[in-house]
Amino acid sequence: MRTYPRWLSIAILLGIATVFALNHVAARIAFDHGTSVVTGVVFRSGGTALALLALLFAFRVPIRLPALTTRRALMIGALIALQSYCLYSAVARLPVALALLTFNTYPMVYTLISWAAGAERVSPRAFVTMVVALAGLALALDITRTGDALAARWDEIGTGVVFATGASLAFGSVLFLNAHWLHGVDGRVRSLLTMTSCSLIVLAAATATGTLALPHDGTGWLGLSLLTVFYGSAITVFFMVQPHMRATSDVAVLNFEPVALVFLGWAILGQSLAATQIAGALVVVGAIIALGMAKH
Repeated sequence: MRTYPRWLSIAILLGIATVFALNHVAARIAFDHGTSVVTGVVFRSGGTALALLALLFAFRVPIRLPALTTRRALMIGALIALQSYCLYSAVARLPVALALLTFNTYPMVYTLISWAAGAERVSPRAFVTMVVALAGLALALDITRTGDALAARWDEIGTGVVFATGASLAFGSVLFLNAHWLHGVDGRVRSLLTMTSCSLIVLAAATATGTLALPHDGTGWLGLSLLTVFYGSAITVFFMVQPHMRATSDVAVLNFEPVALVFLGWAILGQSLAATQIAGALVVVGAIIALGMAKH
């Protein structure tokens, strides 16, 4: 199989990370114009599942799996449903860059779960890297205050941070289960099953609770449509180019997403961060990349 030059792989991954970031900007626009979080999850997951199904048919990739593997993939889909709901709930409550930055601690969650399960040893270097990432996150969230100032800040962002943390915990668990339950399964087939399961679970829950709310104006519909297109196209292109990459560690470039969101959130949504918060964001991204590179 032909491999891309490394500069081209990195350029493509930077583009994919930016499109993923645009998905969150579009989601915030949709939520601000009447779309419910569960509606966003249903459209994103369902649209992605359809895109992946078309990709698999186009490349004639077999999608039949053993029954046990299929059940496991569907169970992981339930976790992705939880992760998607929590992440979009955070996006609806926080500046999008902070929501995604908090979520992007999931590599640490995966490392700690692997360590607790006895599947991986946490080196002193990795432990220090995680501590640095958490310190940077505290700086980015502007929760390094004390007393009443800290309480006031937490009242402002606490719910969103809890949702983003829940998304991180859920996705870290997904990564662990993927590695141990679905090892060797084509990534496109795996994603098709999990996205299909996710969309059906959330759709059923939304229907039962009456929380499936569509946008109330054209701007909301534009946001909902774009979040579906951006996410579906980014994940599809990623699975198409991943086999052509020379170095698996290049995937760490996708951590550019929250950095892109700092600028996109400011340019499109008018959400700005203080200089210290941007510095904290860069610390988090750098630490997460260092943690990912250390695994390779």
